[in-house]
Amino acid sequence: MLKKAGRVRRNVANTNQEEDHGKNHLKVQPDSLANIGDRLRLLRLSQRRTIQEVADTSNLSKSMISKIENGKTVPSIASLIRIGNALGTPISNLLEENDHGNTTIVANIAQALSNVVATEKGYSVFPYAAEFQEKKMQPFLFFAQKGKVVPHSLSHEGEEFIYIIEGMMKMKIGEVEYLLKEGDSLYFNSLQKHGIIPVSDQVIYLDVFV
Repeated sequence: MLKKAGRVRRNVANTNQEEDHGKNHLKVQPDSLANIGDRLRLLRLSQRRTIQEVADTSNLSKSMISKIENGKTVPSIASLIRIGNALGTPISNLLEENDHGNTTIVANIAQALSNVVATEKGYSVFPYAAEFQEKKMQPFLFFAQKGKVVPHSLSHEGEEFIYIIEGMMKMKIGEVEYLLKEGDSLYFNSLQKHGIIPVSDQVIYLDVFV
């Protein structure tokens, strides 16, 4: 069982020795989301698509696509899935690093938390196994703080599995609101409108996109 939320962040800040000890087997890719704009631009240009075409197909604004490509914002996962669908590629292809041959990826939660990237919706995410090629699913670690998450209701193709690691949050799926606490899980069709709001000061949860 993890320690209380207030102590997790201190533990993350003091994991240098533990991280050094695990360097031989642990690979963390902090730039997987930070560099997503470059991969998006290359993929778009390879398909001879304009920013406007991608924006229209993904139901996002031209300004948003431009900001992502120029590294000015990190999109929500739902927006990322829409962009992937518009380009005919799974979300994993937008996240993957060019590291062929890895069949087993190990990561610990302390390093994942120390490498989360803030998104436009106010929560932060870490994409697990970014270097694993052509994944069948994409797991993320989410970190959200009370009062910082922008109220939202998103939908996209696919399915999701959520598991609360620490804290408590409300999740609305369609017209039904669920109160989820540590140890609770939820599996749902992502085409349903959904969004989260932290109830505790901070919440940490695993979200697997299929």
